[in-house]
Parts: sequence; structure tokens; C-alpha cells
Amino acid sequence: MVKINENFLKMQKNYLFIEIAKRVTAFSQAHPEADIIRMGIGDVTMPIAPVAVEAMKKAADELGVKETFRGYEDSGAGYDFLREAVAGYYQSFGADVKADEVRINDGAKSDCGNIVDIFGDGNTILITDPAYPVYVDTNLMSGRKVIYADSNEQNGFAAMPDESVDADIIYLCSPNNPTGSVYTKDQLKAWVDYAVKRGSVIIFDAAYEAFVSEEDLPRSIFQIEGARKCAIEMCSLSKTAGFTGVRCGYTVIPSELTVKASDGSEVSLAQLWNRREGSKFNGVSYPVQRAAEAIFTPEGQEQIRVNIDYYRENAKIISSTLDEMGIYYTGGKNSPYIWLKCPGGMGSWEFFDKLLSEANVVGTPGAGFGKNGEGFFRLTAFGDRERTKEAMERFKALKF
Repeated sequence: MVKINENFLKMQKNYLFIEIAKRVTAFSQAHPEADIIRMGIGDVTMPIAPVAVEAMKKAADELGVKETFRGYEDSGAGYDFLREAVAGYYQSFGADVKADEVRINDGAKSDCGNIVDIFGDGNTILITDPAYPVYVDTNLMSGRKVIYADSNEQNGFAAMPDESVDADIIYLCSPNNPTGSVYTKDQLKAWVDYAVKRGSVIIFDAAYEAFVSEEDLPRSIFQIEGARKCAIEMCSLSKTAGFTGVRCGYTVIPSELTVKASDGSEVSLAQLWNRREGSKFNGVSYPVQRAAEAIFTPEGQEQIRVNIDYYRENAKIISSTLDEMGIYYTGGKNSPYIWLKCPGGMGSWEFFDKLLSEANVVGTPGAGFGKNGEGFFRLTAFGDRERTKEAMERFKALKF
């Protein structure tokens, strides 16, 4: 008889965004006249940079000619031209990354979930709460013990290590999804020191690094001394370059990052990951990798900056509204996410229903990101400018 992975039965039945979709669909069917503005799921609305589109077209044309046709990429880690471009990008803001340490993927979410394959199920996982669901779910699916570090209003939603707690694998996200908070260099150094002292590994999600506008804030954990001994970093072009429908990102595993096997031997995590990917991943298509390469050119960086600035202005519109209304929030300045405290002491889902029914605006209930998210709510800056303005006018008209 077939046996299932019963760890799935221990999880919440509905993924956060599935539940949101169910409620929005039910409301739309009951109120077909409603003009709903969606500020929940963080999909982008601005088009891909022209330089990337042209590079993708050119690469597709190359595949139609025998002399320039390409099949499998030999290493499975991505074409050298893109790995070198990514490493050069890191080096441009002071992060110590080499091209042969970069692995190209189809987005940060995939690798955040799949990286657990190279770690034993007996590891204790430390995740900051609130957290992006993939960190928690993928470890629960494997039956691992998950513990939490509290991010809350008292610490500005930037949890710090507790020396009395032991953890083997630590998930950090900065700029954070969902809270929009950003760790300082000193705060990240504390986490790095904590991990090095315990022989732990940090999985660092830097998917929103391009939104950091303050120069003294780190955009990569590899700007922190000691991080190469304890950290794996994952990033994506989904939000920075509009690749949500194209799919391309990258993971960095330093060559010196090793762990001890049960026989006492030193094992390279990079080699384990290469072996895993060789068995389970066919890589990212050649046209997409050429498009990604174009993003890292001076022209590409200039073009994506226009879109990022557009989203930043949307975030400013949202945060200015909250300032006017005297509502506490984090994020917005160095992040496309605004994490607000639900007015009137309402719960997250209670506020979701009120915002949907009375303002026809959709956001994301903070409770879906963990216990410390209860009573908070996430809005995104990825929408259309005029729709963002309209949503905030509706928001101000609500009675609490």
C-alpha cells in the first residue's frame, strides 16, 4: 500500500494566498460591481527592461540557427557569462563573491525550499517570526524541528539571536518579507558571530536587496566579516527586474563553507548542492540567462532603476497615508512592503475582511506569516500608480 509523507498532515490545510484567493473570489461573486484593487500578492506591474527583452529575442534567434544553437549547459550551475555578471554585481557594492560560487536558478523561492535537501532531518531550524511561508513549510514537510526568533513591534521587527538558544540552520530575510525591516551591518554581524560560534548555517534571502536606498545598510550578508564561513545567500530578479513571469535568480555558496559529516570529515556544501542540482534540476533556459545577463550591464541597471523608483514612490504614497492617519508601520523606505498595525486593535483577518468589503482593497493578513503577524497587515508597492493612490484614498475614508 502506498504511504504518504504524513508531515503534510501536520501543516495548515490552506496556503496563505489560497485562502486569500478564496475570500476574494467569494466577495467578487457576491458583489460583481465591486472595483477591487489588489495590494496583496507581491507581483510586479512594470514591464521587463528593454535591454533584457532584446537580449532574450536575440538568444531565441540563436537557438534557431545550427551554428549558434545551444542545448544543455554543461555545469548545471548556469552559463559562465551570467555567473561572472552576478559576481561583478556583488563586487560593485563590496560583497566578496566569486563567479564559481554562483549558481543560477529559477527564482529564490525554489532554492529556499530545495536547499533543505542537502541537510539532515535532525537539524533544528530557527526562523524569524513573522516569516515568508516557504521557510517554515519546506522544513515541516521534512519533519524537522522548527523554532522561532520573535520579530515584533518592540524590536522593530528585526529579531536578534538569543545566546541561550541553539540552532543548526537559521533563515534570515533582509529587506524582510513581510515586514519591510532591514538589518543593519552590526545586527547582521551579531547573527554571523552567533552562527560561526555554533557551527550553524545561515540561509540568507536577499531577494529585495535592490530596494535598499540607504548606503549604510547591507544588501548582502557577504558584506559582513565572517559570513563566508557560515552563510548561503539567495537572490532573485523577480522583483528587481520584473522576472516574475520569466523566472531567474541565483544562489551563492562560498567555497570555504564546510560542515562535518558523521565520520568527522569536512564536506563542502557547494559540492553537495551541485550534486543535488545535477540530479533534480535541468537549469534555466539560455534566452532567460542572456536576458538576466543584460540586467547587470550599466544600461540594464539604469533601466531597472526606473521601475524600482516607481515602486518606491508607490511605497511613499502608502507610508505617507499611514503617517497622516497615525498608524504604526515598518518598511516602505528600503523595501517594497509596508507592514502596518491594524487600526482599532483589529485582528489581521478581521481587518482583511473590513478592507475588502468596505474599501474593495486586498492586502495580506499578517497572521498568515506567523504568530507575531497577528494584528498586522502587509501592503505592497508593486501596483499601478493611480490605483495605489485610489486605494489610499479609500483607506483614509474607512471608519475605525
